[in-house]
Amino acid sequence: MKADRRTIQSWSLYDFANSSFTTVVVTFVYAVYFAEAIADNPDAGLSQWSAAIAISGVLVALLSPFMGAVADAGGHRKRFLFISSVVCIMGSVVLFFPLPGQVFFALTTFVVANVAFEMAGVFYNAYLPDIAPPEKIGQISGYGWGLGYVGGLLCLVLGYFVLVVPATPPFGLSAETGSDVRAVTLLVAAWFAVFSIPMFLWVREPEVKDAPSMWKLFRSAGPEIAETFRLVRRYKQALRLLIARLIYNDGLITIFALSGIYASATFGINIFVFGIVLNMAAGLGAFAMGYVDDYLGGKKTILITIVGMSLATALAVLTRDVFWFWVAAFIIAILAGPNQSASRSLFARFVPDDHETEFFGFFAFSGKFTAFLGPALVAMLAGIYDQRTGLAVVVPMFIVGGLLLLAVNEKEGIRASGRVEGA
Repeated sequence: MKADRRTIQSWSLYDFANSSFTTVVVTFVYAVYFAEAIADNPDAGLSQWSAAIAISGVLVALLSPFMGAVADAGGHRKRFLFISSVVCIMGSVVLFFPLPGQVFFALTTFVVANVAFEMAGVFYNAYLPDIAPPEKIGQISGYGWGLGYVGGLLCLVLGYFVLVVPATPPFGLSAETGSDVRAVTLLVAAWFAVFSIPMFLWVREPEVKDAPSMWKLFRSAGPEIAETFRLVRRYKQALRLLIARLIYNDGLITIFALSGIYASATFGINIFVFGIVLNMAAGLGAFAMGYVDDYLGGKKTILITIVGMSLATALAVLTRDVFWFWVAAFIIAILAGPNQSASRSLFARFVPDDHETEFFGFFAFSGKFTAFLGPALVAMLAGIYDQRTGLAVVVPMFIVGGLLLLAVNEKEGIRASGRVEGA
């Protein structure tokens, strides 16, 4: 694939498009609206939202290696990306309709949309090693991730000032019924649909010669996954990274899913302001650390972010002062984007040619296989004690994941993949 500027920009714009969903729906706005308006009370809402995140994680963990194998073998990466994107967009539209008390309707719709969002990420991420020169893979990953935070931020700002702030909401919406807040999901759907178009127009599908029929692909997917698993095991550094990410990414997922609810319920922080400030910080961090990634290497970049996020999370759960909570949240936001971006770019350096989607299927698997643990533990501890105690479980996840990451040899992983760094 030709790694020209238009290809890279079109690929990055997909991050700009789909981050509206994770920013507005998963983390800051709809999650809080669900807990405070649809669920019976915020504590019950936190537990139920955590359960929905956990169920999504299990489903993605089961589907991602299977669909990754099919996509690579048949050259259907873009087709599956398009289908997943459409399902997420339509799910965002449907999320407008659940009313207070309709918990099952809201959560079922969210799970479908969230699984589609995560599956789209499998196919999208697999393009990175194809379009990025080895010496710039960290910059391009950081550029995409940073642009994603910008997209999420702009969508959040637009939803806040156009739909929520006006005394008389536009388009016949009503603050009394909450339709002004729920309408942000319609904005997310439109945003995702419009800004993902360049990805489908100008990023080409890698060629697959003599691709079998879809029926044969699905029939052979099981043996293909087994073969891919054996292949992943041969790339020891990639496997070690997946195992480490299994743990530290679970902590990050838990923070993303529940920080908005925690900030609103514990400190009374305006969720829109919270989301706007943190997305600005996260975007700046992702842009800046992309260059650090290429200079220091992905492993060191990830370790720096893990240490910083561990200390900041401990501060967030211990402090009762809103100022120090803001400091902790800002530090986590600055480092979260670089952590994800560097994880993606480091794994991309370890992926052998022609196995991108299969390997990124396992990358998604590693991010979701234990993703139910963090939210489930938070839900259990928040039910027994409080939200503060629940979120404390994130700190040991970061620490254990960082210790496992120490075993990864970045140079050996790059050599084994056949991708020559700096070429």
